[in-house]
Amino acid sequence: MELLGRLNSPVMYLICGGIIAFVAVICVIFAVRAYKAGKAIGIDESKMKRVITASATFAVLPSIGILLGVIALSGSLGTPWPWLRLSVIGALHYETQVAEAAAEAVGIGGLSIAGMTPEAFVTIALLMSIGIMWGMVFVTVNGKAYSNKLTAPKNTDKKKKKGKIDLSGFGDTAMTAMFIGLVSAYIASYAASIISGNGSFTFTGSPLPLAVAVVSSAAMWVFIRIRETKGAEWLDSFSVAGSMLIAMISAIFFGKIM
Repeated sequence: MELLGRLNSPVMYLICGGIIAFVAVICVIFAVRAYKAGKAIGIDESKMKRVITASATFAVLPSIGILLGVIALSGSLGTPWPWLRLSVIGALHYETQVAEAAAEAVGIGGLSIAGMTPEAFVTIALLMSIGIMWGMVFVTVNGKAYSNKLTAPKNTDKKKKKGKIDLSGFGDTAMTAMFIGLVSAYIASYAASIISGNGSFTFTGSPLPLAVAVVSSAAMWVFIRIRETKGAEWLDSFSVAGSMLIAMISAIFFGKIM
């Protein structure tokens, strides 16, 4: 508990809170400039206010999922560090998975304050930071050139230049493939705990992760069906966070009965 107290110390709050405040100020500056630019080009102010209101509303539910992630990580990493990670650049699915993997790599057997050491925390925090920083680096170096390739009109000429590759749509395809691979790897790791023998199946581990994965998949399917059948495009802003919340609730329920 002494280490957890140090991770929640005023100094940690000051460092992490200062960075978050700096980023928040930048966001406010860009928002004000964007509003002024909209007025300058003749966009109706009432429309811009509706957009601001809608954006703020749509941000509420996803932020609940982020808050739950901060709470989940605060028990082992303190509150300031997860707060910083999930407020500035981190993503909930990334932070939790990398933190868990790093904890296992340093030999503490998972995210738990009972086995946490200062060295382990530094390793986990460093890996969480290094693993996600490359997006900023690559965008700074070649973001403009890559964006131009993605948005360039497709070459309709049958005689395409030799060596030229059409990258339009590559970004969406790459992200989809990455997430399918990530989810498949985790589901496969839990499915590997199933042992079949003598016509029966047994679990060497807990079936809880697989049960939660089924519930979250079903929840996302319901959101997608409602959006497609009812034309509720606004559900796009809530489907991921809503599925996460339903999955978390199901995890609590299954944890009680399994």
